[in-house]
Formats: sequence, C-alpha cells, structure tokens
Amino acid sequence: MKILVLNGPNLNMLGIREPSIYGRQDYSALVDFVKNAAQELSCEVEVRQSNHEGVLVDWIQEAYGKFDGIVINPAAYTHTSVAILDALKAAGLPTVEVHLSDIMQREEFRHISYAGMACKTTFKGLGFEGYSKALEYLMLNR
Repeated sequence: MKILVLNGPNLNMLGIREPSIYGRQDYSALVDFVKNAAQELSCEVEVRQSNHEGVLVDWIQEAYGKFDGIVINPAAYTHTSVAILDALKAAGLPTVEVHLSDIMQREEFRHISYAGMACKTTFKGLGFEGYSKALEYLMLNR
C-alpha cells in the first residue's frame, strides 16, 4: 500500500512554534517517525509539507491513480480551505485527518474542519502518534 502524507502550513516550524502545544521535536523528527511507522506496518509513504494551499491541492489531485490513500494534517487550512476539501473529494482516495493537538480543546474557530468532511476519521491530540494511528487505520481499512 502506498500512502501520501501531507502536512500543511507551519509544520516545518515544529520545535520552534508554540512548543507547549506542538512539542519540542522538529519537522525532521516527524518525518522520521512517519517513515518508521510505515516500515513497521509494511507500507510505503511519501511525506510532503507545504505552506501553500494551492500546492497541497495540486498534490492531492496528483495522488489520484498513484497512491492508495492520504494522511493529511492540513494545519491552519483545516479551518479555512474548501479548496482542500474539494480536492480530497475529487481524488476520492481514502483519507485520514491528523492533528498534533486536540483542535476541539482549543479556540472555537479551530473546531470546524473542512478537510475532515472528506476524511474517513480524524486522530487529534496524540502528537506524532496520530500519524501512526492514521497509517494503521488505512492499512486495516483498505
């Protein structure tokens, strides 16, 4: 199984940005964690990050026919991007949403997830482990 793992804006700033919320590990540690989790599950992953909504939309569209599923942490675009929602619907791939923090325990504007409307499930508030759970979910629900 081949899974595309997409990370949205500011995740490249992990370890620097609000470590009390997002932790002290940096983005390269997240990439290593995801790759190790994938190896343990015997699946192939490609991990990407962009601060640009259109780039994320392009990657989602390009995943059609190339990947078996998507794990996405849309970050701030979670709460604003109908474009990402529409791209996920158009691609039609099984998708799981991940958030390092529990967005339901944060500011009210973070409680809505447009991307989540196209996802099978969401893992939130589990830190890096949410990515492992998302990969496992896709592997078990092919």
